[in-house]
Amino acid sequence: METTKQHQVHGGTLRYLRHDSTTTGTPMTLSVFVPGGVGPFPVLIWLSGLTCTEDNFTTKAGAYAAAAEHGVIIVAPDTSPRGEGVADDPAYDLGQGAGFYVDATQGPWVPHFRMETYVVEELIALIDGEFPTTKARSISGHSMGGHGALTLALRHPHLFRSVSAFAPIASPTRCPWGEKAFTAYLGPDRTAWDAHDAARLIESGVGAGCYDDMLIDQGDADPFLTEQLKPELLVAAGTAAGQKITLRMQPGYDHSYFFMASFIADHVAFHAKRLKA
Repeated sequence: METTKQHQVHGGTLRYLRHDSTTTGTPMTLSVFVPGGVGPFPVLIWLSGLTCTEDNFTTKAGAYAAAAEHGVIIVAPDTSPRGEGVADDPAYDLGQGAGFYVDATQGPWVPHFRMETYVVEELIALIDGEFPTTKARSISGHSMGGHGALTLALRHPHLFRSVSAFAPIASPTRCPWGEKAFTAYLGPDRTAWDAHDAARLIESGVGAGCYDDMLIDQGDADPFLTEQLKPELLVAAGTAAGQKITLRMQPGYDHSYFFMASFIADHVAFHAKRLKA
């Protein structure tokens, strides 16, 4: 991986990196914060939401003070493949910047949009190979990235110690964002969609018993709450399946990074406790 820029922050080192991905067939970018000290350190993978890059969380969430305090590496990849020759859509909620953390099965997306495999195979291997990790890791994210964190944790529980999310798309098979993206990436057969829907996965028992808790923060002033996010479906699925889900409805908070900055330290501490258990 090539380091494109580097900064010191909270006694640690933040690097912006670029590499040629064998999974997506494109250059991919990411940011990695490593705390001060010799390590090794556990890893928290952060997945961002629609329109975001590796930079949004890095510059806006204020996570690195907590990561330095708890001795946790934070990895923030881009949200999709990008570049000339990569399929795209004029809308913000499909195509570049909107990979939904699935492996596309439909054209024109299938050659490059393989974000599930990129995260759980290539990215994890790169980080463990290049940085002083304990090989213990957790995953979190926001909105589309919250959907990604939950579904990847449920589908690959052997890879992650814990999972949390801010304002996740709880059931993409039952909201406009998810229906649009899944139709494009996965095709019209809705039965194939359920394997990438956190609420449906929990309902079916996938990942059951692998996580002692799932921490979800949701602002009650979020403009996408009712139509797109639907956290009540996630809670209902957890209740039915016996999976503990801690949903914290935060009064007055919206969908922005101001919301995340207010509670990110809680999430880092939540993961650090489980990463070091």
